[in-house]
Amino acid sequence: MFRLFRLPRIGRSPVVDARGARRYTEQAHAIAARDVHFSWEGVPMHYIPGEPMATHIINVMHLVLPEGERAMSKALAEALPLITDERLREEVVGFIGQESTHASSHEGAREHLATLGLDVEPIARKMDWLVDRVLGEHGLTGRARHAWLCERLGLFAAMEHYTAVVGEWLLEADHLERKGMHPTMLDLVRWHGAEEVEHRNVAFDAFMHVDGGYARRVRTSLLASFTLATLFLTTARYLYRTDPTPGARRWWVTELLSATRRGVIPKATIFLTEIPKYLRPSFHPSQLGPMDTALRYLARSPAVGTA
Repeated sequence: MFRLFRLPRIGRSPVVDARGARRYTEQAHAIAARDVHFSWEGVPMHYIPGEPMATHIINVMHLVLPEGERAMSKALAEALPLITDERLREEVVGFIGQESTHASSHEGAREHLATLGLDVEPIARKMDWLVDRVLGEHGLTGRARHAWLCERLGLFAAMEHYTAVVGEWLLEADHLERKGMHPTMLDLVRWHGAEEVEHRNVAFDAFMHVDGGYARRVRTSLLASFTLATLFLTTARYLYRTDPTPGARRWWVTELLSATRRGVIPKATIFLTEIPKYLRPSFHPSQLGPMDTALRYLARSPAVGTA
C-alpha cells in the first residue's frame, strides 16, 4: 500500500557545496509514492484537439518513460547499500516508489492508445532492448560493477534534470486547458510533472554521494542529452506517421516546428540550453526554482484525490 500525500516538513534549505553535492542539515520534504487512479474511458486518440503532433510528443512519455524509470529504480536500489546518509536513503526509497507508480500509470495510457489502433509494439520492443542490453547490470562484479553503477547513476541524474524542467513547463502550461486537452490525460502529465519537480534532487544527490566525479558528470550528461533527444524525436515521428486517424496531415517536421513555435510543446532546444546549466560545477537541482506550484497541484490532483 502506498503512503498518501502529506504536507512537507519544512526545515532549513539544503546546503550545497562548491561541487554541487548536497549536505543534509535538517529534515525537509518527505517524498512518498501516491496511490493514484486514472480512467481512460472516453479519452480520444488526439486528446489535444487539432494537435496531432503535440499529442504524440506527450505519447512519447507513455512509450519511453516506463522502462527507463524501472531501469533507474533498479540502479538506485543497487546504490542503496552505498548510501550512508539516512535522510538521502529515505529520499531514494520514496523516489523508487514514485517512479514505479509513474511507470504503471503510463503503461495504462499506452494500453489505451493501443486499443484505439495506435501500434505501440515496435517502440515498446525498442525500449525493452535498450533497458536490457544497454542499461542492465551485465553480470559485472567487483570494481567493474561499481564503475558501471556510477555511470548509470550519472546518466539517470542527467535525465532527471530534463524531466524536472519539463515538469515545471507542464505545471505552468495553462494553454493546454484552453486548447481543450482531455482532463484525464492533462492530470496524468501534470501529476507526473509535479512529482518530477518534487523529487528533482534525488537522483543527482545519489550520484554525487556514490561518485560525484565531474568528468563522469560531463560525459553522462552529454550522452543522456543525445539519447533523450533522439528517442523523443524518432518516437514522435513514428507515432505521427503511423497514426491511424484518417485525413491528410502535414509533414511531421512542419507540425513539430509549428507546435513548438506556438508553445503547445516544450522547445526541443532544451537538450542544448540545459547542458551548460547542468554542467556548472556548483549546480544543484534545488536551484531550478520553488516547489510550491508542484505541491499545490499534488494537493488537488483528481487522480490523487480519488485514490
